[in-house]
Amino acid sequence: MLTEITPGADGPFFDIAYATANNITGTPIYGRGACFLHPRAAEAFHRARAAARAIGLDLLVFDAFRPTEAQWKLWQALPDPTFIADPRLGSTHGRGVAVDLTLCSPEGVALDMGTGFDEMTVLSYHAAAVAPEARRNRLLLLGVMAEAGFVHNEFEWWHYNLPDPDQYPLLTDAAAGTHMMP
Repeated sequence: MLTEITPGADGPFFDIAYATANNITGTPIYGRGACFLHPRAAEAFHRARAAARAIGLDLLVFDAFRPTEAQWKLWQALPDPTFIADPRLGSTHGRGVAVDLTLCSPEGVALDMGTGFDEMTVLSYHAAAVAPEARRNRLLLLGVMAEAGFVHNEFEWWHYNLPDPDQYPLLTDAAAGTHMMP
């Protein structure tokens, strides 16, 4: 049902945060770092990567499909619907149609976006007053992702999803067959 996106020698690059302790919970949530997307989102991701590469950049992925079980762990760590979707309502990640990412150099070095991934503050909003270079980089990412068919989350510069996400079903780790949860 979901398509796995895999890193290659020449990208895309991965830093799956929830497979490490480097996330808002302070502990790994996933048993393995992997990137799964609904086939339509995977197609859009490949278009986005082509657009990034056309301007001499690449993509660095932080998260994609997030099983419902993982959404509950994030919600327990930060029950703030501005940044974490209430798992009772479902999330775009839990449907396999969202990806958290940034632009990077062809070597995989992330561009300055003004904040880190998952910095849950107003500085992470797309319209936040960040340094000019970070603003430029956010707008480049927005352009790449919009050209590929994604829409942005106004509160997280790194979050993009397909339009009309509620038309896709919520998935658990078992239902998706991703074997991400420990």
